[in-house]
Amino acid sequence: QVQLVESGGGLVQAGGSLRLSCAFSGRTFRSYAMGWFRQAPEKKREFVAAINRSGGTTYYADSVKGRFTLSRDNAKNTVYLQMSSLKPEDTAKYYCAATPGYSYYDTSDFGSWGQGTQVTVSS
Repeated sequence: QVQLVESGGGLVQAGGSLRLSCAFSGRTFRSYAMGWFRQAPEKKREFVAAINRSGGTTYYADSVKGRFTLSRDNAKNTVYLQMSSLKPEDTAKYYCAATPGYSYYDTSDFGSWGQGTQVTVSS
């Protein structure tokens, strides 16, 4: 089965940058669309970004568009979320997710999840 391990979270000042990584194993990486979600305390888990199998199509939540960039390296079985111009409201636990399907926007579309990595943005 699919295993996902996020890394790269931490504490950063507002306006700073951070890059999250998600390592995929257990299945054929190129057969899975990948997504990033985040969840702050007392809030629902929300969509951040997603990328299709080949990496040719990406989708972003309006709240992060222009600031975050999602990419994948199919040779390394890894996806990256480059975050810049970070804001305190970006503070959340960030989760990597994978799906072999062709719908990859809602949390229910994804059957495999990582453990999450905490991102905290200070004022």
